[in-house]
Amino acid sequence: MLHPSKRLLFAIEAVLDIAYYGGSQPVQSGDISARQGIPRRYLEQVLQHLVRTGILAGHRGPKGGYVLAREKRRINLGEIVRAVRQFEGSPDPVQTAAGSRVALEIVRPVWRELQQEMLVKLDDMTLEDLCQKAQAAGIQTDALQRLDFSI
Repeated sequence: MLHPSKRLLFAIEAVLDIAYYGGSQPVQSGDISARQGIPRRYLEQVLQHLVRTGILAGHRGPKGGYVLAREKRRINLGEIVRAVRQFEGSPDPVQTAAGSRVALEIVRPVWRELQQEMLVKLDDMTLEDLCQKAQAAGIQTDALQRLDFSI
């Protein structure tokens, strides 16, 4: 099975939390940590990296926290996956490990193809899609009441 890293899962859960619960207001990392059960020390590192990659924006101060850097319909899961891979900085074992001719010419190309297909599918899945799934599942949020459309 293809297993996502804990950091990747934390990143997706945190960004979805901000999209679903935040509305137009910043979401504090402590709130994300409490709702998602993500250890705060790991969460802060991931959130800061997502700010640097332009997925999130950080706001300082007592009412500060994190907001999406763009509309949730313009952020896809593939972008988050690529940002976390960059943060993790570990080489892909499919690309770097030595192996037999069968491994190098048959197995690893198949695995790379599957990874590419998965990224294509993730590129088609936006945060808005996931928020709609959460809403359809009956997960409560009051973010709609906190939307601010002032210009």
